[in-house]
Amino acid sequence: MKRFLQLFAGGFLLVWIHACSSDNLSGPIEYDLKQALDAASPTGDYTGYIMPDGSDLSEIAQDPKNPLTREKVELGKMLFFETGLALDPFFDENKETYSCASCHIPEMGFMPGRAQGIADGGTGFGHFGDNRWKNPNYEDGQIDVQGARALNLMNVSFTTNTSWSGQFGSNNANIGTEHLWDNSHATEINHLGYSGLESQNIEGLALHRLVVNKEVTDELGYTPLFDAAFPDFDGEERYSDLTGSLAISAYLRSIVTNEAPFQNWLNGEHEAMTRAQKSGALLFFGKAGCYRCHNGPALNNANEFYALGVNDLHQSGLALATDENDIRNFGRGGFTLEASDMHKFKVPQLYNMRETPFFFHGSSKRSMMEVIDYFNAGVPENPNVPVENIAPQMHPLNLTHQEKIDLIDFLENGLWDPNYQRFVPDFVLSGNCFPNNDPVSRQDLGCE
Repeated sequence: MKRFLQLFAGGFLLVWIHACSSDNLSGPIEYDLKQALDAASPTGDYTGYIMPDGSDLSEIAQDPKNPLTREKVELGKMLFFETGLALDPFFDENKETYSCASCHIPEMGFMPGRAQGIADGGTGFGHFGDNRWKNPNYEDGQIDVQGARALNLMNVSFTTNTSWSGQFGSNNANIGTEHLWDNSHATEINHLGYSGLESQNIEGLALHRLVVNKEVTDELGYTPLFDAAFPDFDGEERYSDLTGSLAISAYLRSIVTNEAPFQNWLNGEHEAMTRAQKSGALLFFGKAGCYRCHNGPALNNANEFYALGVNDLHQSGLALATDENDIRNFGRGGFTLEASDMHKFKVPQLYNMRETPFFFHGSSKRSMMEVIDYFNAGVPENPNVPVENIAPQMHPLNLTHQEKIDLIDFLENGLWDPNYQRFVPDFVLSGNCFPNNDPVSRQDLGCE
């Protein structure tokens, strides 16, 4: 009996020590997941995946040349959805009919509801943008569309160089590429010394035919908001495409999905995720190896680009104004012009991807299951991508059907922040319908 009590006491002590050493996690799967996160985290600790809660802007990564303030964020929040800025369309009939949010719809994870977003030259909205089509008065060369699917803008503060090619921004991945910046009008903006997001938005306002100036801010009622947000800018420069883009960038940096179940779990709410979602997370950070590319708080990768061999947008049969010669098909290589970079694309963040009906830069997959099946098979589909450029991570994963189900549960539900409406304004000062304001969209959105 004495020996039994000694063994019992020793076993109890080991269990107690184990529980204490794992932050009082409630069971083996909790402990295993924490261990996997500690091993995978770039910081060496699971807390490296915790996002700031957004209430303290100083905790959010920002461009030193565009420090975040609440005034900038609130102004940018309105400007992003403001159809009243659409003042330079190809045809006058499309004035004040689109906005930044025409192609970055909150319900879709700030992505288009169709394979390819349409701003100027589009008509209709449907259900979260799925029924937006080319205005019949526009030719393909006149509409504002992109040759690659618009990226999810959530957690963009964790991205240093923006766009699928990472061409925007004078910092990080683009240090040493200065000799390339004058190769295109788009990347000349890097000479201003801003980070990727700010650079892309400065270039983007003009590209997407949006206008900000004193006359516009006076007419729409934004002048006092610009005064509050940019007191250090003098004269007409305070009311300009530059300050408008800086405000939009500040707003986008504030979009942090810190209320997703995975984030709540990381913060100690161990019942925030279901057991299936925890199993999926273990696969993500273990057997499936997703973390090898998708890492850090946003589960992206700030400075790396990979070729996965997926099809391009023109191969989808759903795209306008793009073809096999579109430079955006080449990803990082379209910017650096290096053969070794061809068809390599930025690693996107993974939060709030549940509702999107299209995946990858070419909208080549239509569901998360199709994405997982593609990675599980490990067989590239695009014959135009050189085999030598395919990422070494692209190989069969040997996941079972149940493992795929659990992994998808984590990706779709464990990473879903349900409170995304906090990033949407109640109104815009023009009083227009948003995110679109064309006659068909107004009916679709219930504005009439």
